[in-house]
Amino acid sequence: MDVTITHETLLSINNLSAAYDRQMVLHDVNLTVNKLDFLGIVGPNGGGKTTLVRVILGLLKPAGGDIRFYKEGNLIKPVKMGYLPQYNQIDRKFPISVQEVILSGLSSEKPLAGPFTCEQRERVRCMISRMELEGLESRTVGELSGGQLQRTLLGRAVISHPQAVILDEPDTYIDKRFEIQLYELLMEINKECAVILISHDVDKLKRYAKRMIYIKGTSIPLSTYHK
Repeated sequence: MDVTITHETLLSINNLSAAYDRQMVLHDVNLTVNKLDFLGIVGPNGGGKTTLVRVILGLLKPAGGDIRFYKEGNLIKPVKMGYLPQYNQIDRKFPISVQEVILSGLSSEKPLAGPFTCEQRERVRCMISRMELEGLESRTVGELSGGQLQRTLLGRAVISHPQAVILDEPDTYIDKRFEIQLYELLMEINKECAVILISHDVDKLKRYAKRMIYIKGTSIPLSTYHK
């Protein structure tokens, strides 16, 4: 499938196939994501949504096809991405504080054996404020509510100023009040970078996403919901 690349293109996925546990999960996936897209990904369990995310993040090599990244229409190395994994992938017994979790999002920016700079620590302070986590800096992840934990992980995902942030079912295990707050935060973040969000809730996601695709082995654009 021919993909049109413009100055707005962030990444393109071309005739992609991918396997998980030796089972072919995705085949013939074609997709383009632009700089400030808010892309919703929906589909059944086992349909390949998380596998697609793993390929985009470089955690899983495709079995066929490819993924390409762009800047101003020119091919580049993979862009910087933030990632908020599924809730059940988080080890809540690990003794790490809110501040340390968010600071870890800057690990790639500091010298291997050196400390974080004052500027980086100030960025963490500002992110804690943006995520409305003041007063919780020293709490461990096991002491947080579902909403507080998701805000902490979202802060980590975006503090390094990524070109895209990917969220895998971020509204699981959170209450309705924070669900609304989460999507409001994502709308603000979408002014700065692309947002790629996996969800089972089509009706909810279509209120926020600019574009949606359905993944069940391959990708099907849901043009009905295109904004």
